[in-house]
Amino acid sequence: MRQPAESTLREVAIFKELPAEERLRFERLCTFRSYPRGKTIVHIHDKTREVFFLIGGRARVIMYSLAGKPVSFREIGPGEMFGEFAAIDDGPRSTGVEVLESSRVASASAPDFRAMLRAHPLVMEAVLVRVVAQIRALTTRVFEFSTQAVNNRIDAEILRLARAGGVHGRQARIVPLPKHGDIASRISTHREAVTRRLSYLEKKKLIQRSGTTLLVNDLSELERMVQDALGE
Repeated sequence: MRQPAESTLREVAIFKELPAEERLRFERLCTFRSYPRGKTIVHIHDKTREVFFLIGGRARVIMYSLAGKPVSFREIGPGEMFGEFAAIDDGPRSTGVEVLESSRVASASAPDFRAMLRAHPLVMEAVLVRVVAQIRALTTRVFEFSTQAVNNRIDAEILRLARAGGVHGRQARIVPLPKHGDIASRISTHREAVTRRLSYLEKKKLIQRSGTTLLVNDLSELERMVQDALGE
């Protein structure tokens, strides 16, 4: 019997190469829950160990300073995984995860997740590739924070969002329209700086807003600006 989409892991990226019967066996070990917008699924420094799979919706990885300033690391979309660090190394949660829009999430215990990795090398390889990608992304961000001015960091973040949203020739679409505060929290600046820079990019016709979408009209020019700032 085919399971409803909200109660299956078939669209989760790390399980793409897993035989259906093995995926179904692992699904039976998972708990499926729905979370409303604004709900915190994982709290930083928690000693919980579950690993989570986003079935539908959208969430973000975030931390808050003692003064309450948000620092956002990345957004999570359907098919992605989070919480695997604590499940792998048995350490406390390194970040929090908040729901940005109503979401459906599956969770598995750390022992069940590690048993899956040991039993299925292709799944373990997919997890390793994903972790390496996160390390590369964080390395790039640390370099940008250390060497780039705020405007250059904003350009680089728009470029990242554009590439993730899908490129069509020289253009790209970012959906949904990113909030200025969210961009600011990801690159360690303030909302006003983001607003000024995006207004500048709009005047140059590099970007434009269209309903709930941010259009990047000339991706190659934006790439050139980012590369010039990096000295490449």
